[in-house]
Amino acid sequence: MVKVIPAFLCILAWNYSTAQRILIANGHLHPVVGQEIVASLVEVENGRIIGIKNAISSTYNPQDWDTVIDATDAHVYPGFVAANSTLGLTEIEAVRASNDYYEIGSFNPHIRSQIAFNVESKVLATVRSNGVLLVQATPRGGIVSGTSSIMASAGWNWEDATVLADDGIHVNWPMPWEGGGWWAEPADKTINSKYLEAVKDLERFLQQAKVYSESNNPTFDARFQALEGCFKGKKRIYFHAEELRQLADVLEIIDRYKFNYPVIVGGSDAYLLGQRLVDSKIPIMLSRLHRLPDNEEDPVDLPYKLPYLLYKMGVTFSLQNSGGMEAMNARNLPFLAGTAEAYGLPSNDALRAITLTPCEIMGIDKDYGSLEVGKSATLFVSRGPALDMRTNSIQTILINGKLESTLNFQEELYLKYQKKYLKKN
Repeated sequence: MVKVIPAFLCILAWNYSTAQRILIANGHLHPVVGQEIVASLVEVENGRIIGIKNAISSTYNPQDWDTVIDATDAHVYPGFVAANSTLGLTEIEAVRASNDYYEIGSFNPHIRSQIAFNVESKVLATVRSNGVLLVQATPRGGIVSGTSSIMASAGWNWEDATVLADDGIHVNWPMPWEGGGWWAEPADKTINSKYLEAVKDLERFLQQAKVYSESNNPTFDARFQALEGCFKGKKRIYFHAEELRQLADVLEIIDRYKFNYPVIVGGSDAYLLGQRLVDSKIPIMLSRLHRLPDNEEDPVDLPYKLPYLLYKMGVTFSLQNSGGMEAMNARNLPFLAGTAEAYGLPSNDALRAITLTPCEIMGIDKDYGSLEVGKSATLFVSRGPALDMRTNSIQTILINGKLESTLNFQEELYLKYQKKYLKKN
């Protein structure tokens, strides 16, 4: 018997996840690639999108589908991507035992986030309920933090949630200045006298790793082995850098070592590099927009305008939300894109910055990031436009074609006590 489910009831109907053939009918489709379809038919079979049609010019037989989701007056989006995030690696930041993203030592490329990813995280569920369905679980700390992996925001365990294991190594470029900040009375910024020494230490490590990768029979070293794919494979190397001198030095290192897939994470001053950055064709995972500018003389709305400035330059970029309380704040990822749109970035490019572009940067765009025939059915249905905090209301979630719950513990508590006090009234 076919199950016809209004999209708003899928919040409670997630146990129908065994359905193999699912039709999402009449939703306003935001495919990222191609034209929007105001009334669409999205056909899903065995976890893949097998058809996208215009509901106005096409018909369907409900009996041909195991589940039909009525998305009338709702919006259908590809899952949002939380790049460079500690989601799934931390639960309560004030409780050290629940934080599994930081290792001691300065050079730890062999530390892998994949096996630490916690699919049972309550924080992860709150973020999933805002449309974030893919996470680049990323380690922190040291000079070379470790290896990230791309994970789904739901699954039985970390193996089940893995989308791409060990996608890249994360390098924290040394800071050329000290001091600054925003809390109470921050110290003035001063030149870091040890900057060049720190850069040389990093260069020495990278040179050793390069020699290791070129050796025919090297003595095994887990650290250098982890970096080998950055020199002669498809593994990304992510350079975390914000200010102008850092970015210029990173571009020089990338050119010197000829990394196959370099990425810049941060890039607050990227707009100052002009054509050099455009010519390098190196993508940027742009820093959180909802913050104050880094320098006192900068316009207060500079972070909001950065996506538009890079867009006009022709720089490839995506949005990410690293920073204070980043795991719980990852739920605001769609609203970062909404802010970028409000400050000049075209609507579809704002959506692209948290869907297809991060997937392209991380190398999973063949299967994720847009709604196209043949791609994974990793998508959601929202009652209203999902980049607007006033209308983002996720009613249906599919991850690899499997219906997942949109509930989180916060909403469960709300519903629980709502029943209690409604009875008294």
